[in-house]
Amino acid sequence: MTKMSPLLERALETLQIEIAGLEGLIKRLDSEFEEAVNLLFACGGKVILAGMGKSGLIAQKIAATLTSTGTPALFLHAGESTHGDLGIITKQDVVIAFSYSGETDEVLQMIGHIQAIGVPLIAMT
Repeated sequence: MTKMSPLLERALETLQIEIAGLEGLIKRLDSEFEEAVNLLFACGGKVILAGMGKSGLIAQKIAATLTSTGTPALFLHAGESTHGDLGIITKQDVVIAFSYSGETDEVLQMIGHIQAIGVPLIAMT
């Protein structure tokens, strides 16, 4: 039998990690997921994705992907949101806020303002 190359070995390890992640997701998927999907389907405006740091970069990527598939979407920087950028949000929109820790100050401040506006909000931590 031929010895596996380090590259192929690493690729298989990476796939195993991804498989384990998906199996973990299966165990955590619940009615909150369905609620989030229903909010997005019912959205009559834009999907606004917001975050800071690495979570913000993930939000940017998802906003770009949604836009490229025909869903009106944009990225809102949580740090800039409370300095005038919240004006982009309408009651027809849905906001998805990203925070790795769930405790990012700028994201929490932004969420408070979004809740006051009365816009549907999905939190991803």
